[in-house]
Amino acid sequence: MIVALVAAARLSRPTPPLDEARARALLADDYPDAQVDRVWLAADGAAALARSGARALYLFRLGDAWVARDLAWTDAAAAPVRDGRLHLRLPGVSPRLARPALAGWTPETT
Repeated sequence: MIVALVAAARLSRPTPPLDEARARALLADDYPDAQVDRVWLAADGAAALARSGARALYLFRLGDAWVARDLAWTDAAAAPVRDGRLHLRLPGVSPRLARPALAGWTPETT
């Protein structure tokens, strides 16, 4: 019985796709002082990129949890787009997780 309970505890729970309200709420948990100007959602709902002044806040699904990282907005705006995916460079984050296909991605550079 205990073995079955431990095995079940390790199973990933389904994580619903992000919407803008959920992305803003999750980012507010990690960056409570950030004023989010705009949010771009990944087409698959597995990531979001937000602009907060001179910072970009990146939120992505990792297993059954959400992880947030930040980078300079200029770096996010200058990141290349290949095959419809933005290629962000984030230290400590697998490139596979930092390549969202953002819906409506048109970064403001100012």
